[in-house]
Amino acid sequence: MQSIRNIAIIAHVDHGKTTLVDKIIHASKIFRENQQFDDLILDNNDLERERGITILSKNVSVRYKEHKINIIDTPGHADFGGEVERVLKMADGVILLVDAFEGPMPQTRFVLGKALDLGLTPIVVVNKVDKENCRPDEVHESVFDLMFNLDATEEQLDFVTMYGSAKNNWMGPDWQNPTDSILPLLDAIIEHIPEPKIEEGSLQMQITSLDYSNFVGRIAIGRVKRGSVTEGAQLSLCKADGSIKKVKVKELHVFEGLGKHKVTEVTAGDICAVTGIEDFEIGDTLAALENPEPLPRISIDEPTMNMLFTINNSPFFGKEGKFVTSRHLRDRLFKEMEKNLALRVEPTDNEDKFLVYGRGILHLSVLIETMRREGYELQVGQPQVIFKEEDGQKLEPIETLVVDVPDTTSGKVIELATQRKGELLVMEPKGDLQHLEFRIPSRGLIGLRNNVLTATQGEAIMNHRFSAYEPFKGPIPGRNSGSIISMEGGQCTAYAIDKLQDRGVFFVDPGEELYGGQVIGEHSRDNDIVVNVQKGKKLTNMRASGSDDNTRIAPAKKFSLEEAMEYIQKDEYLEITPKTIRMRKIHLDENERNRVAKQLS
Repeated sequence: MQSIRNIAIIAHVDHGKTTLVDKIIHASKIFRENQQFDDLILDNNDLERERGITILSKNVSVRYKEHKINIIDTPGHADFGGEVERVLKMADGVILLVDAFEGPMPQTRFVLGKALDLGLTPIVVVNKVDKENCRPDEVHESVFDLMFNLDATEEQLDFVTMYGSAKNNWMGPDWQNPTDSILPLLDAIIEHIPEPKIEEGSLQMQITSLDYSNFVGRIAIGRVKRGSVTEGAQLSLCKADGSIKKVKVKELHVFEGLGKHKVTEVTAGDICAVTGIEDFEIGDTLAALENPEPLPRISIDEPTMNMLFTINNSPFFGKEGKFVTSRHLRDRLFKEMEKNLALRVEPTDNEDKFLVYGRGILHLSVLIETMRREGYELQVGQPQVIFKEEDGQKLEPIETLVVDVPDTTSGKVIELATQRKGELLVMEPKGDLQHLEFRIPSRGLIGLRNNVLTATQGEAIMNHRFSAYEPFKGPIPGRNSGSIISMEGGQCTAYAIDKLQDRGVFFVDPGEELYGGQVIGEHSRDNDIVVNVQKGKKLTNMRASGSDDNTRIAPAKKFSLEEAMEYIQKDEYLEITPKTIRMRKIHLDENERNRVAKQLS
């Protein structure tokens, strides 16, 4: 049996994790020398490439000096905690990748804490040492402090550190003496990461991930903990409710390079994909037919936020999307639940509406963005934080918020966060920036990013992660400006917008098709106003030179999906189609809106 190393890579968003894996893949000569790849190989989903973040964990395997190294690329964001949890179950060691300037970041802490709890052996890689202002030695010390604070064991604290630049394709033990390749890192993995511990006994394999193929259906992926799996074998599938089902293995694959390779047997310690088992969930155990012994289930962090998903019923429904009915929406959401562990979907009394629970705005926005790219049309309501009751006390989720901001604007950021019940814990210089840390209710984060970016001219870097449930912190002020609403349908004119510019900021450009009840701007005061932006200029036969066509309009304010989700009010929906994102009032008719508002007051 060849020697195996199973290793997960942990890193904060944009610290160079996926680039490093790419370089390892190239170094191990999986590809022919003349094969060229322009893009990152692992972040192969469009959304991941655009945002520069890893959302789904992926498996890659390389061979180096008679060893097989299985590399598992993990998401760096705490919103994808469901992914992280189960991915780490497959590894024996982790590479902690940190930026030589930024050092360990809050999201890294989240995943690293989980890895240390599982007893995995860490190797620290300080990346981007070629950057200006980099401080590799300080970063090395801060990683040690972080591990110490996370209760790492003596063995874990005695970690190996490698320095280098994944982009420039080198790694070595000393950052002042660059090497000429990335191979010293592979040597360190083989020397310091332990081989999988093989226990005696019958088969145990926990399903920690799944894949889908149109030809063979669902594919179960996991690591064989003990025993071996053979092609055609009859096995037991141990499910969440304690029931045990007989199943038969159709085909077995192990990971080889970027693809899979068909085999007849997989022994303990290796990661494999099994086809032929249809009715499984993530966390189920494949065990021997006689006396099956299930492994403990994977625990997943609770959702902290929910949103209402409903079918698109605006006047423009069905113009752009392929899937518009409630049946399409229901099937898609329940299919997502199978592989997205941290997501929960609950039907409501109204069959067109579903409550979707997730780990945060990013987690939910990635699902919505994926669906609109697949051709779905839907509407979503304002994100709501999930409260809990304990011993008669109302509890709410609290998060740790970290902001790196230029010195000149740090006061504004502190003011914005404290207005939303944020407590300032840390304030220290970091290069040219101020490093701020707060504890803040999840409710306070909704819409905060917009305000912070405005106050700092877009220079702030914000990250947050869930910390704990704590007693309710009291009311938090929401958006203090009302909406500008279109009175009727039709194209808006430059003339009308020009005349209304002193009322607020517009989100639409002249010539756009609108419908009555659509939110088209932000009012400069705290109440909503309904305006007619379709009217053109009354024409007379008098002409004044130069004054007829000099409407000067400020550019429309455009929102990204997450910004729009954070922006909308309780009585508004976000209409999402494959091509457009529109804000609208839930009740499009003005009289209807007034009636509902009276009932609520």
